[in-house]
Amino acid sequence: MDRINSSRRVRRETKDRAVDIAAFLFAAAFSVLTSDAVVIDPGTSETALLLDQTAGGVACAALFLRRRWPVQLTIVLLVAGKFSHFATGAILVALFTVAASRTPKVTGWVTALAFAPVPLFLAGRPAADDPATASSITYFALIAGALGWGSYTRSRRQLVASLHERAERAADDARREARENIAREMHDVLAHRLSLLSVHAGALEFNPGGEPAQVARAAGVVRQSAHEALEDLREIIGVLRAPEVTEGPQPVLADVEWLAAEARQAGAQVTLQLSVEGGPEAVASTVGRTAYRVVQEGLTNARKHGRSSGAPVTVRVRGAPGAGLTVTVLNPAEREHDSPIPGAGQGLIGLAERTTLAGGHLEHGWVLPQHDDGPAPNDKGGENTDERSSEFRLFAWLPWPE
Repeated sequence: MDRINSSRRVRRETKDRAVDIAAFLFAAAFSVLTSDAVVIDPGTSETALLLDQTAGGVACAALFLRRRWPVQLTIVLLVAGKFSHFATGAILVALFTVAASRTPKVTGWVTALAFAPVPLFLAGRPAADDPATASSITYFALIAGALGWGSYTRSRRQLVASLHERAERAADDARREARENIAREMHDVLAHRLSLLSVHAGALEFNPGGEPAQVARAAGVVRQSAHEALEDLREIIGVLRAPEVTEGPQPVLADVEWLAAEARQAGAQVTLQLSVEGGPEAVASTVGRTAYRVVQEGLTNARKHGRSSGAPVTVRVRGAPGAGLTVTVLNPAEREHDSPIPGAGQGLIGLAERTTLAGGHLEHGWVLPQHDDGPAPNDKGGENTDERSSEFRLFAWLPWPE
């Protein structure tokens, strides 16, 4: 990083030095090319003319100080320009520098100083056919052009800087959104797989001398869950390493039945009530995928925080066009429960983000075993005082337009 910054600094210094040399050459060439057009008093001696030309050369050389003291240099050159006809080129470069690098307020004061002689010039009622009149008008026109060009340059630099800043901010937002999406996918997929693995590994540890068929079945689930977890992890890492972001196959609402069957195979008592008008295929892919993730998170939390690995879990998915899609996951659980399966504590947060992005909302809380579908009450010490009869309820509503 230091090497990159040093290289950029060297390139910037080289560019600034080249621009300073170009400004000096422009001012010198301007003074030389316009020397024949300068109106000089016939009574001016050769010595005075030589001093005038020398002052113009010094003014051009002084432009190398314009980056450090642009305003001070411009004021000195404007004053010197009253006595030297050959400082005009340097004055134009200095005025351009002020307009391009300083605030409009400072530029306004310098502009007022540059045009201060105009009232005196007009008060003298110059003759239209006088060569000095044409020379003065040309001088003030050049000053106005230098100031206008500098102001345009400053505005363009600010526009480019704002566009760069906006692009960087958009890139940061895109990277943050990508990280959040990957974090949600990793949590939703791996937490589900690893919770299955942990439950059956714990059963093997608790009852190592069980019936061979049960031990083999639990070991098979452990092996299969570990294999699928590694496959999911490899897929996610492949997406991260890919030069372009590609979206692999995503679950849909119809996969909820497979999710329930997998949980039953792991020993859970899952009751799935799927009542969707037109079938699961009628639901949009985004809504169906979000509903799938809600069910997946509910089953994962049931394994983590349920009273036992075989505790009953009820999953209800209902919906129709215009009414929306509702997903409810109910499972008995202890309010104060130390789960043997560690959690990141981000599952419900990520799920709420998913449902919000899909245009819906997510609610969760404790309810009595007998209830109807609707918003889940908050756990604030309501009527349910018997913790053993409590059920944890995960409820999501997702839009389904007609």
